[in-house]
Amino acid sequence: MIRVFLIGYMCAGKTTVGRALALKLGLQFIDLDWYIEGRFHKTVKQIFAEKGEEAFREMERKMLHEVGDFEDVIISTGGGTPCFFDNVEYMNHQGQTVYLKADVDTLYNRLEIGKAKRPLLMNKSGEEMKQFIREQLDKREHFYSQATYLFDSNRLESRTQIDKSLEEIRALLNL
Repeated sequence: MIRVFLIGYMCAGKTTVGRALALKLGLQFIDLDWYIEGRFHKTVKQIFAEKGEEAFREMERKMLHEVGDFEDVIISTGGGTPCFFDNVEYMNHQGQTVYLKADVDTLYNRLEIGKAKRPLLMNKSGEEMKQFIREQLDKREHFYSQATYLFDSNRLESRTQIDKSLEEIRALLNL
């Protein structure tokens, strides 16, 4: 039975790596945000707007526990998932956790492309965005660093880099 949780900041590569790793290993892939959206027929952005962050985090926790019982699965979590309740401890208990860690500049470059889709970022200038990312990473590092494994996800910019990273993660997880 394989159960892997990928954690890290927005655009650290959780979905990219998760989908590719699941495909390579013949496992199911679940993006927790997409799973929530499918179950509640609303986007995460809509849930936040209608119910607030506290209600969303409770929904997220319940859905994490639901998918955390699945077998032979790679699960990509939301950037904030490990930072609430006992989520990181739960994931560590249920399977292997990998913190996909990217530096501020890499995250900035990836987030800049799609910042219009991210309400917390869309009205920020470049330097404001970098400062926001830096502050968020500082707050979340304590949670992220509790993962079983740490993987440098700065090198996910090409198919070659992704393929090489997948092999490194497979070795790391002994899969």
